[in-house]
Amino acid sequence: MGYFSATLSIFLVGALLLSLALLFAPKRQLGALFQQPRWLLTGGLLGPIYVIVLTLATPLVGVGMTMVGILCGQVAASLAIDHFGWLGSERRRVDGYRLAALAMILAALWLM
Repeated sequence: MGYFSATLSIFLVGALLLSLALLFAPKRQLGALFQQPRWLLTGGLLGPIYVIVLTLATPLVGVGMTMVGILCGQVAASLAIDHFGWLGSERRRVDGYRLAALAMILAALWLM
C-alpha cells in the first residue's frame, strides 16, 4: 500500500470512529462545528501532510530521531505560541528554564 493510501486509511478510520462517537454522544453539538474559527481548518490540511512526511522520513532517519525531531518542533512552536500569545493563548514569556529545555532537546537531536 502506498503512502497516500496509507494516510487516507488512517484518516478514514479516524473519521469513522469520530462519527460513531458523535452519533452516540449524549449531548450532540454539531452546530458548534460551523461556529469555530476558520484557522482551525488548517489542522485538516496539515494533518495528512504531517502523516505523509513522517511516513517518508522515518525509514530514512530512524524512529528515535523522528520522535525527538517531532518533540523539538512541538516544544519550539509552543514556546513561540506562548511568548506571542498566538491562537488565543495567554502570553507567557520565554524564560531560561524553557530555553534550557529546548536546548537539551536540540542536544539530544544532535547526539542522535
